[in-house]
Amino acid sequence: MTFRQFAFNNVLRNKRLYIAYFLSSMFTVMVFFTFAIFAFHPAFSSGSINHNALFGMAVAGGIIYVFSFFFVLYSMSSFLQSRKKEFGLLMMLGASDKQIRLMVFLENILIGLMATIGGILLGLIFAKAILLIAENVLIINESLDFYFPALAMVVTFISFIFLFFCISLFVSFILRTNKLIDLIKGDKQPKREPKASIFLSIFAALLLLAGYATALMVKGVSVVFAMVPVIVVVTLGTYLLFTQLSVYIMRRLKNNKTFFWRKTNMLLFSDLSFRMKDNARTFFMVAIISTVAFSAIGTLYGFQSYLTKGIKDVNPYDITYSPWEDDSKDVIESDIRTVNAILKEENIDAKMEQVELSYFDLSVRDNGVLIARASDYNRFATLIGDKKLHPNEKEAIVVEQSDALLTEGPKASEALMKSNIKLNNGKEIQPRTVVESEVFSELNGYYVVNDKVYEQLGSPVNTNLSVVWKTKDMNTDQLIEAGKKLDEQVTHKAFSVDYTLFQINKAYGPILFIGLFIGIVFFVSAGSFLYFRLFTDLDEEKRKFRSIAKIGLTQSELKKVVNRQIALLFFSPIVVALVHGAVALTALSHLFNYNLTIEASIVLGGFAFIQIIYFFIVRFFYVKQVNKAIY
Repeated sequence: MTFRQFAFNNVLRNKRLYIAYFLSSMFTVMVFFTFAIFAFHPAFSSGSINHNALFGMAVAGGIIYVFSFFFVLYSMSSFLQSRKKEFGLLMMLGASDKQIRLMVFLENILIGLMATIGGILLGLIFAKAILLIAENVLIINESLDFYFPALAMVVTFISFIFLFFCISLFVSFILRTNKLIDLIKGDKQPKREPKASIFLSIFAALLLLAGYATALMVKGVSVVFAMVPVIVVVTLGTYLLFTQLSVYIMRRLKNNKTFFWRKTNMLLFSDLSFRMKDNARTFFMVAIISTVAFSAIGTLYGFQSYLTKGIKDVNPYDITYSPWEDDSKDVIESDIRTVNAILKEENIDAKMEQVELSYFDLSVRDNGVLIARASDYNRFATLIGDKKLHPNEKEAIVVEQSDALLTEGPKASEALMKSNIKLNNGKEIQPRTVVESEVFSELNGYYVVNDKVYEQLGSPVNTNLSVVWKTKDMNTDQLIEAGKKLDEQVTHKAFSVDYTLFQINKAYGPILFIGLFIGIVFFVSAGSFLYFRLFTDLDEEKRKFRSIAKIGLTQSELKKVVNRQIALLFFSPIVVALVHGAVALTALSHLFNYNLTIEASIVLGGFAFIQIIYFFIVRFFYVKQVNKAIY
């Protein structure tokens, strides 16, 4: 058997340890290859698609490539730590340091080659499905047909072979073998009881509480100024949480005799403090990487929801026309005819209403307060299916927006309810009730009065014409096409909700699509780190449980202990990341004064669900390996 065959067999015989590294690397290659397929797609090169999407994908590909370097480098360091005994045996058999370095180099090159080829093949299999998804998410008019991405394959293959070669060369160069006795006994040498500073443990808790409190209390623009200090404080607190506070808690639990000696708790917590200490840096890295993934995707999804939902809330009508102040009556009539002609051309059945909105001089507001006739209000309310109002001659009704964007500050109704409306005859009418409605898009609130009362108000300080159209069960594509023509022919006067949302989603789609891919890469990498750490210690765990099984540990008790131990090690950094992400998204909601509870729940819940599924898969193979070694 040649030396190259020896390195090849080494990889095949350690497939349990290498499988997560191989699959994660292959997934990373596949994602990079997917971006390369987009970058070199004929639809992009023809110039018919927004080049912002192309630029964003190029940046995303660069981020993934750089992240892949550090991911693979960290993965290899984990493998080398777990193979001390193997290196010691090879040295006993006469292998030199140079030969061990060569073996590590050949192994890395082999895994890198297989991962690169596998990632490209996997990308080809799912390329059409991903192109279809991107076609809808990016809102592209042209079809992203499947093509054979020869250039993308060459670029991906050369890029990752070069990456794996550099990492293999780097790892082989810095690899240092310890003394032979240390290598042979590496996993059998007794460990000292891990110690944790009470001061640093308390400091960790205080840092996290201070960071959370600051993030949750600041409002508006203050969130931006508090962002960097909060990130620094929470990051330092997270590091101390895993290196100090978690170890301190484990020691306290072990010192509680009632708890420690109860059933199988002794087996669970006897060496958990050792493992928490040994894996502290890994847990810290996983928590931070996962937090970045949660926060990035949650922010992108939340911001899109903020933009689109806000427009829908404030604009209940499909099309709104507002002329300029200096427009003549002939210009206004011409514009309205143009809108109706476009709607007829697109076969859109729409009902039109128009009203002259008048603002009157009241002490509540310097620029005047809108006071509307009940008849005008009811015509518009009927158009959108809202409740009609019927104020009597002695009252006014305050109407304010029920939109979720205005969650901070005093409501419009508070000021309007405190002011009376003076009439020409010297009498005053008082506002009696407050209703929430989107009938007129007046964010500052307004009054609705009886028609007879309206005639006694006097002269308004300002008037605005508002013309609206509401359609019934129309095709969105028709409305978008009509909105496009309105934008061209009635510039800046006619507002189409569907066309505006289309424009926002078209501009924002590439950002969301790219952010989602990068977030998934980060998340998969974080899960792979946990897999590496769990299975690196598997041989030691087998010996421990094999010894305990000899003195009466049943299979059900073993499964219970292993399940709890894996769950604590697996979910500790993920739970911390979920809390970090929830706080970050709450702070974002304070920045925009917009409730992101639903969006945050979807993002964090989705990642938590994926992590739970991943946990069950890892636990199955882990328990299977332990049982196989004992029973």
